[in-house]
Amino acid sequence: LPILFPQQSGLYEYKIFGGLADCPPKLCVDVYMDLDFRKQWDQYVKELYEKTYDGEKVIYWEVKYPFPLSNRDYVYIRECREMDVDGRKIWVVLAQSVSVPQCPERPGIIRVKSYKQSLAIESDGKTGSKVYMYYFDNPGGMIPSWLVNWAAKSGVPTFLKDMQKACGNYSKST
Repeated sequence: LPILFPQQSGLYEYKIFGGLADCPPKLCVDVYMDLDFRKQWDQYVKELYEKTYDGEKVIYWEVKYPFPLSNRDYVYIRECREMDVDGRKIWVVLAQSVSVPQCPERPGIIRVKSYKQSLAIESDGKTGSKVYMYYFDNPGGMIPSWLVNWAAKSGVPTFLKDMQKACGNYSKST
């Protein structure tokens, strides 16, 4: 399956289906898009901000990696749209890495040059949300692909739990 298991990197591309109970879709999207709030609930954020370069909003994100690995950083663009599909409200977030001369690589941090994500969120018909995510990144460096694949596989459920908890705390913090 060359699309799901690209031979050049040995890394998987992930498709995730999940649910966030008691987190309405609009709240999920607000929490996901709020970079300042993410700094409060995501323990892996070292630095995270959005700047405009040549009229385009670009996000810089440095992620903490455990010792002895070097931190990674991402430079990417992101867009969120609310869509109506046959009467269903679906929020779609697209993100992908970009190269921006104003955000050069930093010493001691490995730049993730290949990152893409698609996220769709809609109501679960009750008080929560259904979530679909497609995700790929290549963290670079000398990490064995089996370790990267394991970290992504175990990290996604943790991320969803953290996101659900953040949704519960969001209205209190804004």
